[in-house]
Amino acid sequence: MTRVYLSPPDVGPDERRMLLEALDSGWVAPLGPAVDGFETDLASISQRAGACALSSGTAGLHLALVILGVGRGDRVVVSSLTFAASANAVEYVGAEPVFVDSEASSWNMDPELLAEELEESQRDNRLPKAVIAVDLYGQCANYARVAAICEQFEVPLIEDAAESLGASFQGRPAGSFGDFAVFSFNGNKIITTSGGGALVSDNRSWLDKARSLATQARDPAPHYEHSCLGFNYRMSNLLAAVGRAQLTSLEHRVERRRANNRAYRNALDDIQGIGFMPEADGCRSTFWLTAITIGPESGTSSTEIREALELLDIESRPIWKPMHLQPYYQGCEMRGGRVSEHLFATGLCLPSGSNLEVSARDRVCETIRKLAGRP
Repeated sequence: MTRVYLSPPDVGPDERRMLLEALDSGWVAPLGPAVDGFETDLASISQRAGACALSSGTAGLHLALVILGVGRGDRVVVSSLTFAASANAVEYVGAEPVFVDSEASSWNMDPELLAEELEESQRDNRLPKAVIAVDLYGQCANYARVAAICEQFEVPLIEDAAESLGASFQGRPAGSFGDFAVFSFNGNKIITTSGGGALVSDNRSWLDKARSLATQARDPAPHYEHSCLGFNYRMSNLLAAVGRAQLTSLEHRVERRRANNRAYRNALDDIQGIGFMPEADGCRSTFWLTAITIGPESGTSSTEIREALELLDIESRPIWKPMHLQPYYQGCEMRGGRVSEHLFATGLCLPSGSNLEVSARDRVCETIRKLAGRP
């Protein structure tokens, strides 16, 4: 029986056709028409002035911080419940992450704790140089509050939309919030370019600077002249062609993942002690991953379920371990913590790919019901 993965790539004939067209065009070198077209597509989808296609979402976070002038000794507020890249980019520029807990209603950054952090920081004359709010598991943060708080204290906001392409908040698309937003096109994301990411913004001069920095910051000269530090972060033309093909079916991919979430809820909602990541008010989540919590009333645990699924060759994964609990980030400032710690202790992500077969999803549900004593 074929292994069932958490969120595998979902590619087909359109991706093959557009990749071969790019290859046959002769644009095999890093940049080309597919990159330009992909950036135009991404800017349109996120309702931004422009986009810069990159080698990863992490590269986008790094460049955003560099362009905002964040450096050694500065502080950057980051959601604690996230993948390590959100915090690692802060380390890349020599700054210090300050972690903020989640709110139970969305699992995203708690706006009230953010406000507390910025108020206290202002009193101490040590306001952070930026805030990175993460759209967890395909759901936008509460940008009505988060963006207003950042604006009040004049702190730049970066939307980490790595997991939320295709989501929306109050009718606005993921990626449309903050001074910058960042997407990821890793192999497990809503759309993939094998590996890749993008930085989007309404500030065209910032995007021009991002493109320069991402191509080793070469000065205009007939020889190789460099007056500042650059990086090798640009996306290749071939991978951008794959991304353009993937975008044509973005809504279908989102709806397939939302259908998975509905099916899991219908199959497991009657089991006491099992809960689901809520879809917060004003949000339309992609449910990139369907995440559940397993309490003691269920008669089982997240570890028991994960191990039972693994015996059936089905991949599942604990909810992100909060950054403030990670060995590398021990000692960093943290505001709150109970919500994200509880979610990590009880949470599990279930197979959620847009190409997930119904029979595989049914096996997941049957396994959980059996462990909970509800055949």
